[in-house]
Amino acid sequence: MKQLFDELSYSVSKITTQKYSTSFSLGILALKPSIRSAIYAIYGYVRLADEIVDSFHDYDKSNLLKRLKIETETALLEKISLNPILQSFQETVHKYGIERNLIDQFLHSMEMDLNQVSYNSDLYNEYIFGSAEVVGLMCLQVFTEGNKEQYSELKPYAMKLGSAFQKINFLRDLKEDYHILGRTYFPNIDMKVFDNNVKCEIESEIESEFKEALIGIKKLPSSSIFGVYLAFKYYLSLFKKIKSKSSKDILNSRVRVANSEKAYVAFKSYIRYKAACL
Repeated sequence: MKQLFDELSYSVSKITTQKYSTSFSLGILALKPSIRSAIYAIYGYVRLADEIVDSFHDYDKSNLLKRLKIETETALLEKISLNPILQSFQETVHKYGIERNLIDQFLHSMEMDLNQVSYNSDLYNEYIFGSAEVVGLMCLQVFTEGNKEQYSELKPYAMKLGSAFQKINFLRDLKEDYHILGRTYFPNIDMKVFDNNVKCEIESEIESEFKEALIGIKKLPSSSIFGVYLAFKYYLSLFKKIKSKSSKDILNSRVRVANSEKAYVAFKSYIRYKAACL
């Protein structure tokens, strides 16, 4: 029965999410049960593409990504895939009417990661839009469940949240991106002179985006507000840790938030949520 295969497919996406991200997994658990599987499917798909460009160093990444793109197009066209992650993703795309251009833009940003790009402001914004903001918009289409008016209203806030998350990821992964993958995302910055002043400028951008994103989080449907707020608070705790470190520290080590700290953040966030003090 196809239903059994669909259940397997969503399970694979769920396991993928749990394996790669404790923070997002806990945030998804705080969503209404009926929409959790769709968010797992989106995360599983973007993680699959991200792994190709970030981890598969002994393989032809370009060919693998090209294959994923073709398989994605085929799955969306035929509404079936033997790849469980693609199967759960295509079902989610069709169920919630996720716009095809969002998927195309995401894959374009993944292609940018295959090349040594010298990022100026335009390319930097283009990359963040495709790698993070469109993922937020895919999730928003699930959260709003077909309410186009609500989607349009919340769209700018979802993009700000995705952008803030991505910039925090850039700072967190600075050591690996620069020293191992040879990537420098921040525009017009010579990483040889990356100092606390440059770091503070980036942090100021993130703080502004976080402030704006929170406005939108408060307007989300009840089915998703706490889950998104929890992910927001997890990233905020990571951001605070990054802020406490020097530019030299984050260039030489990856900042992490311990699971015990995440549990404390979850508890505090739930108390604030129940008290309507977001």
